[in-house]
Amino acid sequence: MRRYDSLAEDAFSASNAFSRVMSPTPDNPEHRDDPEEAPDSIEPANDTAGEVTLCVVDDDASNLASLETIFKREGMRVFAATGAKRALEICRKHRVQVVVTDLMMPGTSGLELLKALKTISPETEVVLMTAYGTVETAVSAMKEGAFDFVEKPLKRASIVKSVRLAASHQKLVAENKALKKKIALLEHRDIVGTSPALRKVLEIVTQAAPSMATVLVLGESGTGKELLARFLHERSGRAQGPFVAVNCAAIPEAILEAELFGHEKGAFTGAIARREGRFARAAGGTLFLDEIGELSPAVQVKLLRVLQEGEYEPVGGDTQRADVRIVAATNRDLKREVAEGRFREDLYYRLNVIAVTAPPLRARREDVPLLVDHFLGVYSAKNAKPRLTAGAAALQRLVDYAWPGNVRELENVIERAVVLCRGDQLRVEDLPEHIAQGEAAAVAGQISFSVGTTIEQMELAAIKETLRQVRGDKALAAQLLGISIRTIYRKLGEESE
Repeated sequence: MRRYDSLAEDAFSASNAFSRVMSPTPDNPEHRDDPEEAPDSIEPANDTAGEVTLCVVDDDASNLASLETIFKREGMRVFAATGAKRALEICRKHRVQVVVTDLMMPGTSGLELLKALKTISPETEVVLMTAYGTVETAVSAMKEGAFDFVEKPLKRASIVKSVRLAASHQKLVAENKALKKKIALLEHRDIVGTSPALRKVLEIVTQAAPSMATVLVLGESGTGKELLARFLHERSGRAQGPFVAVNCAAIPEAILEAELFGHEKGAFTGAIARREGRFARAAGGTLFLDEIGELSPAVQVKLLRVLQEGEYEPVGGDTQRADVRIVAATNRDLKREVAEGRFREDLYYRLNVIAVTAPPLRARREDVPLLVDHFLGVYSAKNAKPRLTAGAAALQRLVDYAWPGNVRELENVIERAVVLCRGDQLRVEDLPEHIAQGEAAAVAGQISFSVGTTIEQMELAAIKETLRQVRGDKALAAQLLGISIRTIYRKLGEESE
């Protein structure tokens, strides 16, 4: 019989332990004369914080009893099995963090058990033990996913340390996987809705996706134009390539060209190193140009060359091929921009091969309940709150509101409400005052014009009234009006001249 000579320090004999373990008593209900025959006799695991749950597997009953006693004295929850079949039953029924198994066993070996465990419970760590260890066996075990490989005779301190390290590693891996799932949930943004207006747009985008045609996404600010661009990319032949988004209004005009096309070292003052542009980063994928109406005339010319010739020149560099599919978006009326000389007509027609308009939220009110539920789930998880639902009265207020800021405004309202909500259901009082009171967004701050008022005067009046309503917040005003901050400054500057 094999012996664990170094386990003698535990002050009990293997034979006495064997007789105690194998004799059914009230203190040992988990053991029977043939433990392979009683899988249902094991009580469900009580996974308490900090407790290690493990399964010890050995065909030698005395060795099995010795290890079981050692681990129980360490405060661990222990299941014992005399073979692979029983061990697999235990791991299917309970959340076992670590399996400690003998390598050489009749029937199914420890290495074969390891392979089976990694199939049914990949997160469970396995420590193999053997008296016949070789370097080749250890390497093979590690390749199959074993956490550790220990040789007999075992030392109490060593085997306990190995199990605790394996349990800690298992816990970290499980927490990391759970965190990644949570992050993925928070970051993943779906197009939510079933309204006819939205379905019509998605049908066009789905049909256009497999082609290389340039797509122009129109629509008000906050309607989800970038989501539509990502939707198209994910259904295109370039889905495995990168999706690179550029907000043309957010990049200063002076550096936008270099940001898009890249530059060589020394091309201009401050160019201390070569820089790759967004076109190069999007190679093999899709380049999304948001707020395309903000491009300067010089950049418009370079973009036109990309669309016509499929090539571009980095600032100070040589011609390069552009391996990208371009999707552009704007909240401006590009036809009007062309008519007024602010946007190139030839570029407009190159961009406008396939045009789709993201519908405003007020045109798809039937989607509001779905969006509310979606955002409640996202922000409840993000703020570590129980999953909130919307009360009937609060939901009706949200449906009735006109949403001038569209889905983006709705998302912000729900995030605020989740943070301030004190119960498990969203109430009317959790909503912003103007929505809770049932005000129609179109009425608040309504502007009237007399006959003969010019378009420029109307635009300026709309900007001023919006700024008044948002207490001077130009970023929010730009979002609500569907224009850039730069446009607000320009219009206000023109008035002061």
